[in-house]
Amino acid sequence: MLLSSSPSLDTGAAQYPVQSQNLVTDNVEVVEGDVAVISCRVKNNDDSVIQLLNPNRQTIYFRDVRPLKDARFQLVNFSDNELRVSLSNVSLSDEGRYVCQLYTDPPQEAYADITVLIPPGNPIIESREGQVIEGNETEMTCTAMGSKPAATIRWMKGDKELQGISKVEETYDHMFTVTSQLRFIVTKEDDGVPVVCIVDHPAVKDFQALTYLVVHYKPEVKIIVEFPDGLPREGQNMELSCQAKGKPHPQQINWVKVDDDLPSHALITGTDLYIENLNKTYNGTYRCFAANSVGESYDDYTLYVYDAPTTTPIPTTATTTIPTTTISLPEATADTTPSAEPAAHDSRAGEGAPRAVDHAVIGGVVAVVVFAMLCLLIILGRYFARHKGTYFTHEAKGADDAADADTAIINAEGGHNNSDEKKEYYI
Repeated sequence: MLLSSSPSLDTGAAQYPVQSQNLVTDNVEVVEGDVAVISCRVKNNDDSVIQLLNPNRQTIYFRDVRPLKDARFQLVNFSDNELRVSLSNVSLSDEGRYVCQLYTDPPQEAYADITVLIPPGNPIIESREGQVIEGNETEMTCTAMGSKPAATIRWMKGDKELQGISKVEETYDHMFTVTSQLRFIVTKEDDGVPVVCIVDHPAVKDFQALTYLVVHYKPEVKIIVEFPDGLPREGQNMELSCQAKGKPHPQQINWVKVDDDLPSHALITGTDLYIENLNKTYNGTYRCFAANSVGESYDDYTLYVYDAPTTTPIPTTATTTIPTTTISLPEATADTTPSAEPAAHDSRAGEGAPRAVDHAVIGGVVAVVVFAMLCLLIILGRYFARHKGTYFTHEAKGADDAADADTAIINAEGGHNNSDEKKEYYI
């Protein structure tokens, strides 16, 4: 595809001062077909006559009179200090040195050089091949013909400037043709990128032509697992999708198993590979090939089938709460309802259920009981120590005067008849 913009002509003329004593004029650059203005100016004029001559020394204007029969010359301004003349529809034949002449003694002259600028024709881009294969070198040429002076050519690929090699040829009519050659290696990222040939010339602005790169490249292949979502396990089904893109688009896609045949349960549908009822004999590397006119590419997927998941009963913690009813402690009666929150954060059996026995509480109770028994023993010991050997008897009076024990018993008050009244107290 080739696009070119129309040249934007510069209708103004560049002027450069030239002095000769009291007479001043300017050099002029003008684009072919535009208007050139020549100005002859006098400093401190003493009523001397001013006239303008063409490159052939023919008088164009003498004061405000035009002797030359060329209607393209028109008087713009005439005064004692200036003679200004315009030349319309300038052509290449009008180029040369014009003379401003002041009739003094001796006469004075000043020279105005008119340079005619001719813009080049529309630039033309040509490519060695219309379609470029990725990794190859491409060559483009841009030509700007029939300009004066010679144009310069620049290259842009996207937003990057590239350096070309230019050649300038001068034709028989003193015009110039410029040809620039550009070479570079293309990548697939260059596909669709604009390449612009920019022509720089004093007669035109924004003069360019462009073309778009068409790059062919071999397919890019990627295998996607459609299902299962997790690890492949025995008994499950599997689907692999082969995604391939290239230019031109891949027309052929094939599935193979590296170093082996595809499983008997494998089914190929379009770009997808479907395998039913996985088992470990299906382990291996599966490869997807994609091809177009440029070449062939592939991607691999290594299948490893895991064991089927085993079913285990859901553990329960109900039996672990039975011991909570076997101990009754005053400190524990305030809240007999166990909290279920810890069990919600741990799924392992038994963990998270409330503990039925607190060993610290049991130890404290035992210590209190032992301490109470010790205290009781100490109190009893002190009591027995204070009453050790103490008892009371009621014996008959006068027994002390008896000669022997028998006599004492006989002589006791009341004798045997009073034996009921004798009491002893001991502990």
